[in-house]
Amino acid sequence: MEVPSSLSLSYLFDLTQSPTSKPTTLIRCCSSSSATAPKHGGRSTPPSTPVLPSNRATVGPIRLKKVEEFRTKGFAYKPPPNHHLPPPSKTTLISPKPSPLPPISDATTTTELQEKLLYLDTFGIDLIPLLTAHPPLISTPLSHIKSTMTFLSTTISLSPPALDRLTSLCPEVLTLPLPSIVSSVTFLLREAHVSTHHLRHVIHRRPRLITSDVKTRLRPTLYFLQGTIGISDISKHAHLLSCSVEDKLLPRIEYFHENIGISYDDTMLIFRRFPSLFCYSVKDNLEPKFNYFVVEMGRDLKELVEFPQYFSFSLENRIKRRHLRCVEKGVCLPLPAMLRSSEKRFMERLEVCCSSSMPVKDSPFWKLTHSDYQ
Repeated sequence: MEVPSSLSLSYLFDLTQSPTSKPTTLIRCCSSSSATAPKHGGRSTPPSTPVLPSNRATVGPIRLKKVEEFRTKGFAYKPPPNHHLPPPSKTTLISPKPSPLPPISDATTTTELQEKLLYLDTFGIDLIPLLTAHPPLISTPLSHIKSTMTFLSTTISLSPPALDRLTSLCPEVLTLPLPSIVSSVTFLLREAHVSTHHLRHVIHRRPRLITSDVKTRLRPTLYFLQGTIGISDISKHAHLLSCSVEDKLLPRIEYFHENIGISYDDTMLIFRRFPSLFCYSVKDNLEPKFNYFVVEMGRDLKELVEFPQYFSFSLENRIKRRHLRCVEKGVCLPLPAMLRSSEKRFMERLEVCCSSSMPVKDSPFWKLTHSDYQ
């Protein structure tokens, strides 16, 4: 498969075409590709069909040796050693080791693997780790890899560093059907209303977006964030669309509503004000900071509803240090004033508060808007 490289992204996904115009063909089947990779850093990239060097040493003897091992013996997944775990006892049930993958068929020759290695190397991508992380890549035709890379590098205009990050985090992108990737990109542009200008940034931040299925993951999450949470402009939080509603979003809502005891309406308000809370770990982030907020700081839950960004600050480097300074000075600042201010501004506020009487909480000087500290 191949996507014509001559079409721009705005033309491929133009929503303003007239009904009478002929539909644009996004993909056409082809066994070869003539598209070239984008230029990067002033260096022109070689054509999409690399010419194998006659001298094998130019590829790198170590990498070629690895390719030869994959071809002849196959490989089994070996998890990294964990020296922190104690040795298993006699009564411990040990799961059987994963059986090694069968050797690569004779059809997948060393030359074919070398071609894949050389082609991906033109984008700065190392094939060896990808083969270990995603074994189906071994039998994926080179023509399919070329079509996918042409679409990502030419149509979406991802830079080589972005392509390297994408394939490292989601190596399955090179084996997915190209129409599936196009469908995910179309969803981001048309339904999530991500602009073409910010599309590359969105994919670079969350590569999982273009490997997620539209019907089972992206669209249900979109409806949940818009309908249940009430987030109007989802394009600003498009990175959340690849999250599972059942596995990631609902557990964090339940933590605030059931564990902490915040009302359902206030819980929805918290996530509407600060949707990035969905990305924070309950055990490693939310629980420690909430415990310190209640036990050590003695604050009211209403302050969390008004300023959920509290959870975005470092507990050790920002929250504890500034709270202890306020305790030493006998000052109680609102959360935005205590955490959002720069170090210099924070110290100035402390000095002002120490040299004058603090306003009571019913005073309008106490209830400052968050914009005063941005």
